[in-house]
Amino acid sequence: MTLIDAALFGVVEGLTEFLPVSSTGHLIMLSKLLGIEQTESQKAFEVIIQFGAVLAVLGVYFQKIISNKDLMLKLLIAFLPTGILGFLLYKHVKDLFVPTTTAYMLIAGGIVFIVLEKFYKPKEHHTAQIEELSIKQALLIGFAQSCAMVPGTSRSGATIIGGLLAGLNRKLAVEFSFLLALPTMFVATSYDIFKHHNEMVIDDVSALVVGFGMAFLVALLAVKTFLKFISKVSFIPFGIYRIIIGFLFLYYLA
Repeated sequence: MTLIDAALFGVVEGLTEFLPVSSTGHLIMLSKLLGIEQTESQKAFEVIIQFGAVLAVLGVYFQKIISNKDLMLKLLIAFLPTGILGFLLYKHVKDLFVPTTTAYMLIAGGIVFIVLEKFYKPKEHHTAQIEELSIKQALLIGFAQSCAMVPGTSRSGATIIGGLLAGLNRKLAVEFSFLLALPTMFVATSYDIFKHHNEMVIDDVSALVVGFGMAFLVALLAVKTFLKFISKVSFIPFGIYRIIIGFLFLYYLA
């Protein structure tokens, strides 16, 4: 992988991490388009640069997080389903990191988003403040997030949909999804580094620094804009995009 390739991965990650279009799916597709094999080291690289984008959330919400112990507890509870299942099914999940799985899940997720928007109706009693979020709601969102271990599903999409179905309003569902990325990606990144540190050669370090840095910078610029944007628009445009890009990728693979 060249440093230009690494920078491109970082830009794509920073732009897609917080949109319900699957950043992992886009990284896998980018690997295929660039002719980069999905080795264990490459899979680890993709997870690690994702944490660069997630750190942008920490920069935006740092004060809110450290001053709210109740919020930290709810994030921990919401993380538990993914943490436990990810640890138990790690090898099986990594085996799914292939282009065809990604394409099919992009299409399936797009259909789910469109169907959800047809039936979802915002209500006044929906939870609007993070202080009002219950432990039960946090756990339900956590189970929704665990579905996103399958590449192409979209972690942000799964958690936002989980939040909506758990009774959160759209803005809070988006905000909690962003915050939940912190413990989730921190643990995923740390575990991947632990599992694959022997497979990373010296050349990987410079690529990691470039990819990580670009993901962080792009996401830092995008996160506030995305929060306002996603919390106001429906999922239908994202659903249509996912279906189109999924079929295009299947056509390319064929």
